[in-house]
Amino acid sequence: MSDKLDALSATLTGYGKVVVAFSGGVDSAFLLKVAVDALGDRCYAVTAVSPTIARSEIKAAVELAQQLGLGDRHHVVDSHELEVPGFADNPANRCAMCKTELMDVAGPIAARLGDAPIVLGTNVDDLGDVRPGIAAARDKGARMPMVDVGLSKQEIRDLSRALDLPTWDKPQLACLSSRFPYGTKITPQRLRQVDEFEDGLRELGFRQLRVRFHESNNVLIARLEIDSVDLPRIVAPGVRDRVVALGKKLGFAYISLDLAGFRSGSNNEVLPAETLVQLKRTQSS
Repeated sequence: MSDKLDALSATLTGYGKVVVAFSGGVDSAFLLKVAVDALGDRCYAVTAVSPTIARSEIKAAVELAQQLGLGDRHHVVDSHELEVPGFADNPANRCAMCKTELMDVAGPIAARLGDAPIVLGTNVDDLGDVRPGIAAARDKGARMPMVDVGLSKQEIRDLSRALDLPTWDKPQLACLSSRFPYGTKITPQRLRQVDEFEDGLRELGFRQLRVRFHESNNVLIARLEIDSVDLPRIVAPGVRDRVVALGKKLGFAYISLDLAGFRSGSNNEVLPAETLVQLKRTQSS
């Protein structure tokens, strides 16, 4: 595993300069740390801020970038996914639109640095999932050095722990748009409902979770995905009542618990097989 860390450092050093697309999650935090160690003041970072990003994640990303010594080399910029034609309609290739917007807002920063490569925290395990954004980012010139050196999610966590990164055991994250079934309209208000519900669940001590937004005949339903080990606790007297009260306060008529527990990308489970095949084909091309 240390060989892969050395290979990643060498790859980043070979770029000369980089702009790390930094969300604050496990993967991008690790990539930023290695890039800072390898390149020093030739490492820059960009964090794209929009209503699709949890507010707590923006704050955490800014704090970690400062801890890593980025200073004014960390650029926090507005992105506008909801204004991209078709994005709010939430098509199956929504992730591609998001990554295109990310590359568009990071591009001017990279250009000012002499066309420094924009590097993403994609790892080899991501390639096995349905992620249309991977192909879209590649089309825009993004580099994925952790894929190039063969780093997996678990290896990134293990190396993050060895490097004393506070993100080593951070729960899996994704933009808030992923909480909506494909075809369900995404709006700023709905994004805030999901964000505040998830914040409330974290305050109750739940870590790995998703609040999935569903709508039927103008009735809002929150489907909660919680780590399977926490399922008994969320239905315990007192906790259950607080969860239901929070959901109803945020406008959900029904609050349901998904007994399958948390799993990343659960909205893909209901996509037609031919759509999944097409998305994966596009991703790998």
